Amino acid sequence: MMTTSAFEILGPIMVGPSSSHTAGALRIALVARSLGPKPISRVTFTLYNSFAHTYRGHGSDRALVAGILGMAPDDTRVRDSFSIAKEQGLSFSFVEAPDEEGAGRHPNTVTVAMFGPRGESMSVTGESLGGGRVRICSIDGIAVEMTGDYPTLFIEHQDRPGVLAALTSGLSAAAVNIATMRTFRESRGGRAYTIFEVDDGVDESLLQYLRHGPSILLANAVNIPGSSRTAPDAHLGHGFDTGAQLLEVCETHGLTIGEAMRTREEEIDPTSGVDARMERVLEVMREEVAQPLERPERSLGGLLGGQARAVADGTARLAPALLGETLSKATSYAMAVLERSASMGVIVAAPTAGSAGVIPGSVLAVAEAVGASDDAVESALWNACAIGAIVARNASVSGAEGGCQAEVGTAAAMAASAIVELLGGDPKTCLSAASTAIANLLGLVCDPVRGLVEYPCQNRNAIGVADAIGAAQLALSGVIDPLPFDEVVGAMKSVGQSLPASLRETALGGLAAAPSACGACRVCSR
Repeated sequence: MMTTSAFEILGPIMVGPSSSHTAGALRIALVARSLGPKPISRVTFTLYNSFAHTYRGHGSDRALVAGILGMAPDDTRVRDSFSIAKEQGLSFSFVEAPDEEGAGRHPNTVTVAMFGPRGESMSVTGESLGGGRVRICSIDGIAVEMTGDYPTLFIEHQDRPGVLAALTSGLSAAAVNIATMRTFRESRGGRAYTIFEVDDGVDESLLQYLRHGPSILLANAVNIPGSSRTAPDAHLGHGFDTGAQLLEVCETHGLTIGEAMRTREEEIDPTSGVDARMERVLEVMREEVAQPLERPERSLGGLLGGQARAVADGTARLAPALLGETLSKATSYAMAVLERSASMGVIVAAPTAGSAGVIPGSVLAVAEAVGASDDAVESALWNACAIGAIVARNASVSGAEGGCQAEVGTAAAMAASAIVELLGGDPKTCLSAASTAIANLLGLVCDPVRGLVEYPCQNRNAIGVADAIGAAQLALSGVIDPLPFDEVVGAMKSVGQSLPASLRETALGGLAAAPSACGACRVCSR
């Protein structure tokens, strides 16, 4: 059963313009750092596919270096990671690998090759799966799979008789129960890697014991940032994988979607203080919509800066005839978030950085219009998390996998459902609004000009709030979507798989390939 935390759907709280290309890249580097030589004196990042095409515009390069330095995704020093690395004596370089169409490699892949001062080396290849979630797929060229679904123990050892028996005996003596065990080797008698997934964490004393075992080269506990603290085989009393199952949970327990998702989060991690964490999400959302309206900043790429305030300033003149006061405010809020993100400010990925303006823009504007309490707004945000989790589970929230429909389309669905709950709608009406919101943006491509999450991304967030608010009003008016939410999500997945790579965040097609896009590049490079 899905055990994704709500705070990986409304989150991570991060610096930078892209959750997959910035926060995800940073997290891959963090994992690599935990496995690499100590200290690391030199690192080479080899970028593939979408990463290779857009890493400068997305800040992936800064994020990768920040991860090697041990910074967190929300550390404001990420933007200065190059200069900090040089101060610390870390040498780094980037290699753009040629495209591998049809090779089966994930669109967002990077190999982190690390070197120590005495010639030690290790390479770690990771994939950024969208919304900041990552997977490690190769170590020193040997295929592995580490997702962090369970506490994970990584052992590098010689391929010798008795090594595995010694390892399992050591874990047994420490009362550590093994959930899965996989061994990968480069050749008979050569170097091998064994990955244990265990039911409970591994303490430092056990690691020290294992490190002194015969033929053991390395023993580390691996923390995959963004992974769940609950194993996939855990029983959740309020768990769900699909919209139909979510409705069943709500009906069985007499809960709203927001209440069901909050209760589920407490089951996943009962010690994390879920209410305080959601309060923090709301706090950052209010900051991210307000600051760019008060003090506009030029984005890193130069394409954004001041558009959100221009919309806000035009509300009194234009709203009566056009968007109306609430939608005008929602639009300016959504655009403000993209400006903050593109200038390396702190935002909430919702569910990604490229779509981060839709939910705060629309939900906060509607909440202000009706005078909703913080508790009501937070319940609406819990609702949005449930919708986003289902899409992430059954389709994708990554533009590199499914186009912008996977990012802004999902965000619009999350926001539409949240607004319906905020205004008193029941769970079925919430899912109807979410279905309509996705259907309206089905097939939307991801074509960032110059590889920047700036244009047309900001305008598409504006369209996302219009879609969300419109879909919510339709559903609350009794205009129920004729297709079940799960079928609409399935259609979005199919459409995303049909999009060519040029229209999935590579900046090779659509508006990114328009002749005037090169002119825009010249403008923003001045």
